[in-house]
Amino acid sequence: MIRLFQNHHVRKYQELDGLWDFQPLGENSKVEDMEGYDYQLPVPGCWESHPSFANYRGNAAYRKKVIIKNKTHLHLVCKGVSHTADIYFDGSFVTSHYNAYTPFSHVIKNVTEGEHELIIIVDNRFTDQSSLHIPNDYYTYGGIIRPVAIEWIGDVMVNQVKSLAIKSGESWNLELEVDITLLEDVQDSYYLKGKIANQTFEVDLKDKNLKFNHLIEGLKVSEWSPDAPQLYELELQIVRKRDEVVVDDYIDRIGFRDVTTKNGKIQVNGEDVVLKGFNRHEDHAIVGASFPFSLMVKDLELMKDIGANAVRTSHYPNDELFLDLCDEMGFLVWEENHARGLSLERMQHPLFRKQCEQVNQEMVENHYNHPSIIIWGILNECASNTEQGRKMYQEQLEQIRALDTSRPLTFASHHRAAELCFDLVDIVSFNLYPQWYTDEDPSELADQARKWADQLGGKGKPMIMSEFGADGLYGYRSPTAVKGTEERQTMIIEANLDAYMKKDYISGMFIWQFADCRVTEEDWFMTRAGTQNNKGIVNSYRQPKLSYQIIKNKWS
Repeated sequence: MIRLFQNHHVRKYQELDGLWDFQPLGENSKVEDMEGYDYQLPVPGCWESHPSFANYRGNAAYRKKVIIKNKTHLHLVCKGVSHTADIYFDGSFVTSHYNAYTPFSHVIKNVTEGEHELIIIVDNRFTDQSSLHIPNDYYTYGGIIRPVAIEWIGDVMVNQVKSLAIKSGESWNLELEVDITLLEDVQDSYYLKGKIANQTFEVDLKDKNLKFNHLIEGLKVSEWSPDAPQLYELELQIVRKRDEVVVDDYIDRIGFRDVTTKNGKIQVNGEDVVLKGFNRHEDHAIVGASFPFSLMVKDLELMKDIGANAVRTSHYPNDELFLDLCDEMGFLVWEENHARGLSLERMQHPLFRKQCEQVNQEMVENHYNHPSIIIWGILNECASNTEQGRKMYQEQLEQIRALDTSRPLTFASHHRAAELCFDLVDIVSFNLYPQWYTDEDPSELADQARKWADQLGGKGKPMIMSEFGADGLYGYRSPTAVKGTEERQTMIIEANLDAYMKKDYISGMFIWQFADCRVTEEDWFMTRAGTQNNKGIVNSYRQPKLSYQIIKNKWS
Protein backbone atom coordinates (compact mmCIF):
# COMPACT_ATOMS: atom_id res chain seq x y z
CA MET A 1 0.00 0.00 0.00
CA ILE A 2 1.54 3.28 -1.14
CA ARG A 3 -1.04 5.74 0.26
CA LEU A 4 -3.99 5.57 2.60
CA PHE A 5 -6.32 6.71 -0.19
CA GLN A 6 -6.55 6.28 -3.95
CA ASN A 7 -4.09 8.60 -5.72
CA HIS A 8 -5.66 8.26 -9.17
CA HIS A 9 -8.99 7.35 -10.72
CA VAL A 10 -7.91 7.92 -14.33
CA ARG A 11 -4.19 7.17 -14.42
CA LYS A 12 -3.66 3.41 -14.39
CA TYR A 13 -1.09 2.08 -11.98
CA GLN A 14 0.13 -1.16 -10.45
CA GLU A 15 1.84 -1.61 -7.12
CA LEU A 16 4.65 -4.13 -7.37
CA ASP A 17 4.35 -5.60 -3.87
CA GLY A 18 5.16 -9.29 -3.72
CA LEU A 19 8.04 -11.66 -4.26
CA TRP A 20 10.93 -10.45 -6.40
CA ASP A 21 13.85 -12.51 -7.61
CA PHE A 22 16.91 -11.69 -5.49
CA GLN A 23 20.64 -12.30 -5.78
CA PRO A 24 23.57 -10.91 -3.74
CA LEU A 25 26.33 -9.60 -5.97
CA GLY A 26 30.08 -9.37 -5.93
CA GLU A 27 31.67 -5.99 -5.46
CA ASN A 28 32.16 -5.27 -9.17
CA SER A 29 29.35 -7.38 -10.63
CA LYS A 30 27.37 -5.97 -13.54
CA VAL A 31 23.82 -6.64 -14.66
CA GLU A 32 24.95 -8.15 -17.93
CA ASP A 33 27.18 -10.64 -16.08
CA MET A 34 24.40 -12.09 -13.93
CA GLU A 35 23.64 -15.77 -14.54
CA GLY A 36 20.63 -16.35 -12.31
CA TYR A 37 18.72 -15.64 -9.14
CA ASP A 38 18.84 -18.09 -6.25
CA TYR A 39 16.36 -16.40 -3.92
CA GLN A 40 12.99 -14.72 -3.78
CA LEU A 41 12.47 -11.90 -1.28
CA PRO A 42 9.41 -9.81 -0.45
CA VAL A 43 9.11 -6.22 -1.66
CA PRO A 44 8.80 -4.03 0.27
CA GLY A 45 11.14 -5.61 2.79
CA CYS A 46 14.63 -5.64 4.27
CA TRP A 47 16.94 -8.42 3.17
CA GLU A 48 18.05 -8.79 6.82
CA SER A 49 14.68 -10.45 7.45
CA HIS A 50 15.89 -13.47 5.43
CA PRO A 51 17.91 -15.99 7.49
CA SER A 52 20.78 -15.97 4.97
CA PHE A 53 21.19 -12.18 5.02
CA ALA A 54 20.62 -11.21 8.66
CA ASN A 55 23.90 -9.25 8.75
CA TYR A 56 24.54 -8.74 5.04
CA ARG A 57 26.15 -5.49 4.04
CA GLY A 58 26.79 -5.32 0.35
CA ASN A 59 24.98 -5.00 -2.95
CA ALA A 60 22.30 -7.19 -4.46
CA ALA A 61 19.94 -7.38 -7.42
CA TYR A 62 16.14 -7.43 -7.29
CA ARG A 63 14.27 -8.48 -10.45
CA LYS A 64 10.60 -8.24 -11.38
CA LYS A 65 8.84 -9.13 -14.64
CA VAL A 66 6.13 -6.66 -15.67
CA ILE A 67 3.50 -7.08 -18.38
CA ILE A 68 2.57 -4.05 -20.51
CA LYS A 69 -0.59 -4.51 -22.60
CA ASN A 70 -0.38 -1.36 -24.73
CA LYS A 71 2.45 0.95 -25.73
CA THR A 72 2.87 3.63 -23.09
CA HIS A 73 5.18 5.87 -21.16
CA LEU A 74 5.95 4.17 -17.84
CA HIS A 75 6.30 6.17 -14.65
CA LEU A 76 8.35 4.23 -12.09
CA VAL A 77 7.73 5.31 -8.49
CA CYS A 78 10.02 4.14 -5.67
CA LYS A 79 9.17 5.21 -2.13
CA GLY A 80 12.45 4.08 -0.57
CA VAL A 81 15.47 1.95 -1.51
CA SER A 82 18.22 1.48 1.07
CA HIS A 83 20.37 3.13 0.53
CA THR A 84 21.58 3.35 -3.09
CA ALA A 85 19.58 2.25 -6.12
CA ASP A 86 20.66 1.67 -9.72
CA ILE A 87 17.71 0.86 -11.95
CA TYR A 88 17.73 -1.07 -15.21
CA PHE A 89 14.83 -1.70 -17.60
CA ASP A 90 15.22 -4.45 -20.17
CA GLY A 91 18.96 -4.47 -19.46
CA SER A 92 19.47 -0.74 -20.04
CA PHE A 93 20.43 1.65 -17.26
CA VAL A 94 17.59 4.04 -16.40
CA THR A 95 18.50 6.07 -13.31
CA SER A 96 20.16 5.99 -9.91
CA HIS A 97 19.23 7.37 -6.51
CA TYR A 98 20.99 7.95 -3.20
CA ASN A 99 19.30 7.84 0.22
CA ALA A 100 17.03 5.23 1.72
CA TYR A 101 14.45 7.58 3.14
CA THR A 102 13.19 9.78 0.32
CA PRO A 103 11.00 8.81 -2.65
CA PHE A 104 12.01 9.19 -6.27
CA SER A 105 10.51 8.51 -9.68
CA HIS A 106 11.50 8.26 -13.31
CA VAL A 107 9.67 8.19 -16.64
CA ILE A 108 10.64 5.47 -19.12
CA LYS A 109 9.34 6.61 -22.49
CA ASN A 110 7.71 4.59 -25.26
CA VAL A 111 7.54 1.18 -23.59
CA THR A 112 6.11 -1.39 -25.99
CA GLU A 113 3.52 -4.02 -25.15
CA GLY A 114 4.78 -7.35 -23.86
CA GLU A 115 6.89 -8.66 -20.98
CA HIS A 116 9.64 -6.45 -19.58
CA GLU A 117 12.34 -6.87 -16.96
CA LEU A 118 12.85 -4.39 -14.13
CA ILE A 119 16.07 -4.76 -12.11
CA ILE A 120 17.01 -2.65 -9.11
CA ILE A 121 20.59 -2.97 -7.86
CA VAL A 122 20.62 -2.10 -4.15
CA ASP A 123 23.69 -1.25 -2.08
CA ASN A 124 23.79 -0.62 1.68
CA ARG A 125 27.57 -0.48 2.09
CA PHE A 126 29.31 2.43 3.78
CA THR A 127 31.55 3.81 1.05
CA ASP A 128 33.36 7.03 0.25
CA GLN A 129 30.40 7.91 -2.02
CA SER A 130 28.10 8.29 0.99
CA SER A 131 28.21 11.24 3.37
CA LEU A 132 24.94 10.51 5.23
CA HIS A 133 24.70 6.72 5.47
CA ILE A 134 27.52 5.93 7.88
CA PRO A 135 27.93 3.62 10.88
CA ASN A 136 25.52 5.19 13.34
CA ASP A 137 23.30 4.88 16.39
CA TYR A 138 20.67 3.20 14.21
CA TYR A 139 20.93 0.55 11.53
CA THR A 140 21.12 1.06 7.78
CA TYR A 141 19.14 -1.89 6.43
CA GLY A 142 19.42 -3.19 2.88
CA GLY A 143 16.68 -3.66 0.34
CA ILE A 144 13.66 -2.12 -1.33
CA ILE A 145 12.28 -1.08 2.05
CA ARG A 146 9.24 0.89 0.84
CA PRO A 147 6.71 0.26 -1.94
CA VAL A 148 7.36 0.38 -5.69
CA ALA A 149 4.73 1.11 -8.35
CA ILE A 150 4.50 1.62 -12.10
CA GLU A 151 2.05 4.01 -13.72
CA TRP A 152 0.84 4.10 -17.32
CA ILE A 153 0.87 7.70 -18.56
CA GLY A 154 0.23 9.53 -21.80
CA ASP A 155 1.99 12.54 -23.26
CA VAL A 156 1.07 14.88 -20.41
CA MET A 157 0.91 14.26 -16.66
CA VAL A 158 0.44 16.06 -13.37
CA ASN A 159 3.86 15.72 -11.79
CA GLN A 160 3.63 17.53 -8.48
CA VAL A 161 1.26 19.80 -6.57
CA LYS A 162 1.96 21.98 -3.54
CA SER A 163 -1.06 23.32 -1.69
CA LEU A 164 -0.81 26.17 0.82
CA ALA A 165 -3.86 26.83 3.02
CA ILE A 166 -4.29 30.50 4.00
CA LYS A 167 -6.87 31.68 6.56
CA SER A 168 -9.00 34.57 5.29
CA GLY A 169 -11.54 35.77 7.82
CA GLU A 170 -14.09 33.02 8.36
CA SER A 171 -13.04 31.08 5.26
CA TRP A 172 -9.86 29.67 3.76
CA ASN A 173 -7.98 30.22 0.54
CA LEU A 174 -5.90 27.52 -1.10
CA GLU A 175 -2.88 28.48 -3.16
CA LEU A 176 -1.86 25.72 -5.58
CA GLU A 177 1.52 25.38 -7.24
CA VAL A 178 1.05 22.86 -10.04
CA ASP A 179 3.86 21.23 -12.00
CA ILE A 180 2.81 19.47 -15.21
CA THR A 181 5.18 17.37 -17.30
CA LEU A 182 4.89 17.25 -21.08
CA LEU A 183 6.52 14.05 -22.31
CA GLU A 184 6.15 14.62 -26.04
CA ASP A 185 5.81 17.70 -28.26
CA VAL A 186 2.06 17.44 -28.84
CA GLN A 187 -0.27 19.64 -30.88
CA ASP A 188 -3.30 19.18 -28.62
CA SER A 189 -4.44 21.84 -26.16
CA TYR A 190 -5.45 21.08 -22.58
CA TYR A 191 -7.04 22.61 -19.53
CA LEU A 192 -6.90 21.66 -15.87
CA LYS A 193 -10.12 20.90 -14.03
CA GLY A 194 -10.08 20.79 -10.25
CA LYS A 195 -12.27 20.16 -7.23
CA ILE A 196 -11.81 20.74 -3.51
CA ALA A 197 -14.47 20.87 -0.77
CA ASN A 198 -17.32 20.93 -3.35
CA GLN A 199 -15.79 23.92 -5.15
CA THR A 200 -14.69 23.44 -8.77
CA PHE A 201 -12.30 25.46 -10.90
CA GLU A 202 -10.60 25.40 -14.29
CA VAL A 203 -7.22 26.65 -15.53
CA ASP A 204 -6.38 26.95 -19.21
CA LEU A 205 -2.98 25.44 -20.01
CA LYS A 206 -1.89 28.06 -22.51
CA ASP A 207 1.34 28.02 -24.47
CA LYS A 208 2.44 24.80 -22.84
CA ASN A 209 2.27 26.50 -19.44
CA LEU A 210 3.66 23.59 -17.44
CA LYS A 211 4.16 25.21 -14.04
CA PHE A 212 1.73 27.72 -12.62
CA ASN A 213 0.06 29.01 -9.47
CA HIS A 214 -3.68 29.15 -8.92
CA LEU A 215 -5.58 30.64 -5.98
CA ILE A 216 -8.90 29.20 -4.81
CA GLU A 217 -10.73 31.64 -2.55
CA GLY A 218 -13.55 31.48 -0.05
CA LEU A 219 -13.49 27.80 0.88
CA LYS A 220 -15.94 26.94 3.65
CA VAL A 221 -14.09 24.13 5.38
CA SER A 222 -13.42 22.78 8.85
CA GLU A 223 -9.92 23.26 10.18
CA TRP A 224 -7.53 20.36 10.65
CA SER A 225 -6.45 20.00 14.27
CA PRO A 226 -5.16 17.20 16.54
CA ASP A 227 -8.62 16.89 18.11
CA ALA A 228 -10.50 17.07 14.80
CA PRO A 229 -8.19 16.05 11.92
CA GLN A 230 -10.52 16.99 9.07
CA LEU A 231 -9.14 16.14 5.61
CA TYR A 232 -10.36 17.07 2.12
CA GLU A 233 -9.52 15.45 -1.19
CA LEU A 234 -8.02 17.70 -3.83
CA GLU A 235 -8.67 16.24 -7.28
CA LEU A 236 -7.09 17.59 -10.46
CA GLN A 237 -7.74 16.38 -14.02
CA ILE A 238 -6.02 17.27 -17.28
CA VAL A 239 -8.64 17.50 -20.02
CA ARG A 240 -7.89 17.43 -23.77
CA LYS A 241 -9.90 20.24 -25.37
CA ARG A 242 -10.70 18.69 -28.74
CA ASP A 243 -12.72 15.81 -27.31
CA GLU A 244 -13.07 16.63 -23.57
CA VAL A 245 -11.26 13.42 -22.63
CA VAL A 246 -9.57 13.31 -19.23
CA VAL A 247 -6.03 12.16 -19.99
CA ASP A 248 -4.51 12.27 -16.48
CA ASP A 249 -5.47 12.96 -12.89
CA TYR A 250 -3.98 13.62 -9.47
CA ILE A 251 -5.55 13.21 -6.02
CA ASP A 252 -4.13 14.29 -2.67
CA ARG A 253 -5.52 15.00 0.79
CA ILE A 254 -5.45 18.52 2.22
CA GLY A 255 -5.86 19.79 5.76
CA PHE A 256 -6.61 23.46 6.44
CA ARG A 257 -4.49 24.71 9.31
CA ASP A 258 -1.73 27.19 10.00
CA VAL A 259 1.31 27.02 12.26
CA THR A 260 2.83 30.01 14.03
CA THR A 261 5.47 30.70 16.68
CA LYS A 262 4.27 33.78 18.55
CA ASN A 263 5.04 34.92 22.10
CA GLY A 264 7.60 32.17 22.59
CA LYS A 265 5.10 29.38 21.96
CA ILE A 266 3.88 27.16 19.10
CA GLN A 267 0.36 27.64 17.76
CA VAL A 268 -1.81 25.50 15.51
CA ASN A 269 -4.74 27.53 14.20
CA GLY A 270 -3.91 30.24 16.73
CA GLU A 271 -4.11 27.89 19.74
CA ASP A 272 -0.99 27.29 21.82
CA VAL A 273 0.10 23.65 21.76
CA VAL A 274 2.59 21.72 23.85
CA LEU A 275 4.09 18.80 21.96
CA LYS A 276 4.19 15.60 23.99
CA GLY A 277 5.76 12.85 21.95
CA PHE A 278 8.44 10.43 20.99
CA ASN A 279 11.47 10.19 18.78
CA ARG A 280 10.76 7.19 16.57
CA HIS A 281 13.02 5.14 14.35
CA GLU A 282 11.61 2.99 11.58
CA ASP A 283 12.94 -0.17 13.16
CA HIS A 284 11.33 -3.40 14.31
CA ALA A 285 12.87 -6.67 15.45
CA ILE A 286 11.08 -8.66 12.73
CA VAL A 287 10.69 -6.32 9.76
CA GLY A 288 13.64 -3.96 10.26
CA ALA A 289 13.00 -0.61 8.55
CA SER A 290 10.25 -1.92 6.26
CA PHE A 291 7.02 -1.39 8.17
CA PRO A 292 3.77 -2.98 7.00
CA PHE A 293 0.66 -0.89 7.46
CA SER A 294 -0.53 -2.83 10.51
CA LEU A 295 2.68 -2.13 12.43
CA MET A 296 2.54 1.58 11.58
CA VAL A 297 -0.96 1.65 13.05
CA LYS A 298 0.26 -0.30 16.07
CA ASP A 299 2.97 2.27 16.84
CA LEU A 300 0.60 5.21 16.60
CA GLU A 301 -2.11 3.48 18.61
CA LEU A 302 0.41 2.80 21.39
CA MET A 303 1.54 6.44 21.33
CA LYS A 304 -2.06 7.64 21.47
CA ASP A 305 -2.78 5.26 24.36
CA ILE A 306 0.12 6.79 26.28
CA GLY A 307 -1.26 10.28 25.70
CA ALA A 308 1.24 11.50 23.09
CA ASN A 309 0.18 14.05 20.49
CA ALA A 310 3.43 14.30 18.52
CA VAL A 311 6.18 12.30 16.85
CA ARG A 312 9.62 13.26 15.60
CA THR A 313 10.87 11.27 12.60
CA SER A 314 14.37 10.78 13.92
CA HIS A 315 16.57 11.04 11.95
CA TYR A 316 15.21 10.91 8.40
CA PRO A 317 11.99 11.43 6.41
CA ASN A 318 9.42 8.72 7.07
CA ASP A 319 7.35 6.49 4.83
CA GLU A 320 4.51 8.58 3.38
CA LEU A 321 1.96 6.00 4.47
CA PHE A 322 2.97 6.69 8.08
CA LEU A 323 2.49 10.41 7.45
CA ASP A 324 -0.96 9.69 5.98
CA LEU A 325 -1.82 7.97 9.25
CA CYS A 326 -0.56 10.96 11.24
CA ASP A 327 -2.77 13.20 9.10
CA GLU A 328 -5.77 11.00 9.80
CA MET A 329 -5.12 10.41 13.52
CA GLY A 330 -4.23 14.00 14.36
CA PHE A 331 -0.57 13.59 15.31
CA LEU A 332 1.74 16.60 15.09
CA VAL A 333 4.95 15.75 13.24
CA TRP A 334 8.47 17.12 13.34
CA GLU A 335 9.93 15.69 10.14
CA GLU A 336 13.68 15.69 9.83
CA ASN A 337 16.21 15.43 7.05
CA HIS A 338 18.81 12.69 7.10
CA ALA A 339 21.96 13.64 8.98
CA ARG A 340 22.76 12.53 12.51
CA GLY A 341 25.79 13.15 14.68
CA LEU A 342 28.12 14.31 11.91
CA SER A 343 31.38 15.92 12.93
CA LEU A 344 32.71 18.91 11.01
CA GLU A 345 35.08 16.56 9.21
CA ARG A 346 32.14 14.45 8.04
CA MET A 347 30.20 17.57 7.03
CA GLN A 348 33.17 18.53 4.87
CA HIS A 349 32.77 15.34 2.85
CA PRO A 350 32.81 16.38 -0.84
CA LEU A 351 29.27 15.01 -1.38
CA PHE A 352 27.69 16.29 1.85
CA ARG A 353 26.19 19.49 0.44
CA LYS A 354 24.84 17.81 -2.69
CA GLN A 355 23.34 14.84 -0.85
CA CYS A 356 21.74 16.99 1.86
CA GLU A 357 20.30 19.35 -0.75
CA GLN A 358 18.75 16.37 -2.53
CA VAL A 359 17.26 14.96 0.68
CA ASN A 360 15.85 18.34 1.70
CA GLN A 361 14.21 18.90 -1.67
CA GLU A 362 12.75 15.41 -1.90
CA MET A 363 11.49 15.58 1.70
CA VAL A 364 9.76 18.95 1.37
CA GLU A 365 8.39 18.59 -2.16
CA ASN A 366 6.99 15.11 -1.61
CA HIS A 367 5.60 15.66 1.90
CA TYR A 368 4.55 19.32 1.63
CA ASN A 369 0.80 18.64 1.62
CA HIS A 370 0.68 16.72 4.92
CA PRO A 371 -1.08 18.89 7.51
CA SER A 372 0.36 16.75 10.32
CA ILE A 373 3.87 18.03 9.56
CA ILE A 374 4.18 21.27 11.50
CA ILE A 375 8.00 21.49 11.81
CA TRP A 376 10.89 20.80 9.45
CA GLY A 377 14.13 19.80 11.18
CA ILE A 378 17.69 19.40 9.93
CA LEU A 379 21.10 18.08 10.97
CA ASN A 380 20.58 16.45 14.35
CA GLU A 381 23.62 16.93 16.63
CA CYS A 382 26.00 18.00 13.88
CA ALA A 383 28.74 20.65 13.95
CA SER A 384 26.52 23.68 14.63
CA ASN A 385 29.12 24.84 17.18
CA THR A 386 31.64 25.74 14.45
CA GLU A 387 31.77 28.62 12.01
CA GLN A 388 32.14 26.27 9.04
CA GLY A 389 29.23 24.18 10.28
CA ARG A 390 27.12 27.29 10.77
CA LYS A 391 27.48 28.15 7.08
CA MET A 392 26.15 24.74 6.13
CA TYR A 393 23.25 25.00 8.58
CA GLN A 394 22.39 28.38 7.11
CA GLU A 395 22.51 27.04 3.54
CA GLN A 396 20.14 24.18 4.32
CA LEU A 397 17.71 26.29 6.33
CA GLU A 398 17.57 28.86 3.52
CA GLN A 399 16.97 26.07 1.01
CA ILE A 400 14.00 24.72 2.99
CA ARG A 401 12.58 28.22 3.57
CA ALA A 402 12.65 28.77 -0.19
CA LEU A 403 10.68 25.55 -0.65
CA ASP A 404 8.19 26.17 2.17
CA THR A 405 7.47 29.40 4.03
CA SER A 406 4.55 27.97 6.00
CA ARG A 407 6.32 25.86 8.61
CA PRO A 408 8.79 26.78 11.35
CA LEU A 409 12.30 25.33 11.23
CA THR A 410 14.50 23.86 13.94
CA PHE A 411 17.37 21.49 14.65
CA ALA A 412 18.26 19.46 17.73
CA SER A 413 21.42 20.71 19.43
CA HIS A 414 23.60 19.12 22.10
CA HIS A 415 26.26 21.84 22.18
CA ARG A 416 24.82 23.76 25.11
CA ALA A 417 26.59 27.12 25.57
CA ALA A 418 28.75 26.55 22.46
CA GLU A 419 25.80 26.61 20.04
CA LEU A 420 26.16 29.06 17.13
CA CYS A 421 22.97 28.58 15.10
CA PHE A 422 19.94 29.38 17.27
CA ASP A 423 19.51 32.72 15.50
CA LEU A 424 18.88 30.87 12.21
CA VAL A 425 15.77 28.95 13.29
CA ASP A 426 12.23 29.60 14.53
CA ILE A 427 12.32 27.08 17.39
CA VAL A 428 15.29 26.20 19.64
CA SER A 429 15.64 22.54 20.55
CA PHE A 430 17.91 20.77 23.04
CA ASN A 431 19.06 17.17 23.27
CA LEU A 432 19.96 16.76 26.97
CA TYR A 433 20.11 13.63 29.11
CA PRO A 434 20.16 14.70 32.78
CA GLN A 435 20.51 11.81 35.24
CA TRP A 436 21.62 9.47 32.47
CA TYR A 437 24.77 10.84 30.84
CA THR A 438 25.14 13.50 33.55
CA ASP A 439 24.06 13.90 37.20
CA GLU A 440 22.36 17.24 36.57
CA ASP A 441 18.94 18.12 37.91
CA PRO A 442 16.43 18.22 34.99
CA SER A 443 14.65 21.33 36.25
CA GLU A 444 17.85 23.31 36.78
CA LEU A 445 19.27 22.16 33.44
CA ALA A 446 16.10 23.21 31.60
CA ASP A 447 16.36 26.68 33.14
CA GLN A 448 20.01 26.83 32.11
CA ALA A 449 19.12 25.74 28.57
CA ARG A 450 16.59 28.57 28.34
CA LYS A 451 19.31 31.01 29.37
CA TRP A 452 21.69 29.58 26.73
CA ALA A 453 18.99 29.95 24.09
CA ASP A 454 18.28 33.56 25.09
CA GLN A 455 21.97 34.46 25.01
CA LEU A 456 22.72 32.69 21.73
CA GLY A 457 20.12 34.09 19.34
CA GLY A 458 17.02 32.23 20.51
CA LYS A 459 15.46 34.88 22.74
CA GLY A 460 11.69 34.98 22.37
CA LYS A 461 11.58 31.71 20.43
CA PRO A 462 9.71 28.57 21.51
CA MET A 463 11.86 25.88 23.11
CA ILE A 464 11.60 22.10 22.77
CA MET A 465 13.35 19.43 24.81
CA SER A 466 13.95 17.30 21.74
CA GLU A 467 15.69 14.33 23.40
CA PHE A 468 15.87 12.99 26.95
CA GLY A 469 15.69 9.51 28.38
CA ALA A 470 17.65 6.53 29.63
CA ASP A 471 18.47 2.93 28.81
CA GLY A 472 16.13 0.29 30.14
CA LEU A 473 16.89 -3.26 29.05
CA TYR A 474 13.57 -5.03 28.64
CA GLY A 475 13.10 -7.51 31.50
CA TYR A 476 16.10 -6.28 33.46
CA ARG A 477 14.45 -5.62 36.83
CA SER A 478 16.23 -5.10 40.13
CA PRO A 479 15.44 -3.54 43.53
CA THR A 480 18.79 -1.78 43.25
CA ALA A 481 17.41 0.27 40.31
CA VAL A 482 20.90 0.54 38.84
CA LYS A 483 21.43 2.11 35.44
CA GLY A 484 20.09 -0.13 32.69
CA THR A 485 17.17 -1.47 34.72
CA GLU A 486 13.59 -0.69 33.84
CA GLU A 487 13.26 0.85 37.30
CA ARG A 488 16.05 3.39 36.73
CA GLN A 489 14.78 4.26 33.26
CA THR A 490 11.34 4.96 34.75
CA MET A 491 12.77 7.13 37.52
CA ILE A 492 14.80 9.22 35.07
CA ILE A 493 11.97 9.75 32.58
CA GLU A 494 9.59 10.62 35.40
CA ALA A 495 12.00 13.19 36.82
CA ASN A 496 12.44 14.79 33.41
CA LEU A 497 8.70 14.95 32.71
CA ASP A 498 7.96 16.36 36.16
CA ALA A 499 10.42 19.16 35.46
CA TYR A 500 9.48 19.99 31.87
CA MET A 501 5.70 19.89 32.30
CA LYS A 502 5.95 22.68 34.88
CA LYS A 503 7.98 25.00 32.63
CA ASP A 504 5.79 27.52 30.83
CA TYR A 505 8.59 28.26 28.34
CA ILE A 506 8.80 24.64 27.13
CA SER A 507 6.62 24.09 24.06
CA GLY A 508 7.47 20.46 23.48
CA MET A 509 9.11 17.34 24.86
CA PHE A 510 10.17 14.28 22.87
CA ILE A 511 11.26 11.22 24.83
CA TRP A 512 14.18 9.30 23.42
CA GLN A 513 12.85 6.98 22.22
CA PHE A 514 9.63 5.16 21.39
CA ALA A 515 11.06 1.69 20.71
CA ASP A 516 14.43 -0.01 21.06
CA CYS A 517 16.30 -0.14 17.78
CA ARG A 518 19.24 -1.95 16.25
CA VAL A 519 22.49 0.01 15.81
CA THR A 520 25.35 -0.64 13.44
CA GLU A 521 27.95 -3.02 14.78
CA GLU A 522 30.66 -0.91 13.16
CA ASP A 523 31.74 1.75 15.69
CA TRP A 524 28.79 1.24 18.05
CA PHE A 525 28.69 -2.25 19.56
CA MET A 526 30.97 -1.33 22.49
CA THR A 527 28.69 1.53 23.58
CA ARG A 528 25.31 -0.14 23.09
CA ALA A 529 24.35 -3.29 25.01
CA GLY A 530 23.25 -6.02 22.63
CA THR A 531 24.13 -3.74 19.68
CA GLN A 532 20.85 -1.94 20.38
CA ASN A 533 19.81 1.48 21.55
CA ASN A 534 17.76 0.36 24.55
CA LYS A 535 16.16 3.68 25.45
CA GLY A 536 12.75 2.70 24.08
CA ILE A 537 9.73 2.74 26.36
CA VAL A 538 8.72 -0.39 24.47
CA ASN A 539 11.15 -3.00 23.22
CA SER A 540 11.81 -3.79 19.58
CA TYR A 541 8.75 -6.11 19.54
CA ARG A 542 6.60 -3.31 21.05
CA GLN A 543 6.29 -4.90 24.48
CA PRO A 544 5.94 -2.13 27.10
CA LYS A 545 8.48 -1.45 29.81
CA LEU A 546 7.73 -0.06 33.27
CA SER A 547 8.09 3.51 32.00
CA TYR A 548 5.11 3.08 29.65
CA GLN A 549 2.52 3.32 32.43
CA ILE A 550 4.27 6.17 34.23
CA ILE A 551 4.28 8.29 31.07
CA LYS A 552 0.65 7.38 30.40
CA ASN A 553 -0.33 8.51 33.89
CA LYS A 554 1.28 11.90 33.32
CA TRP A 555 0.20 12.54 29.73
CA SER A 556 -3.32 11.16 29.91
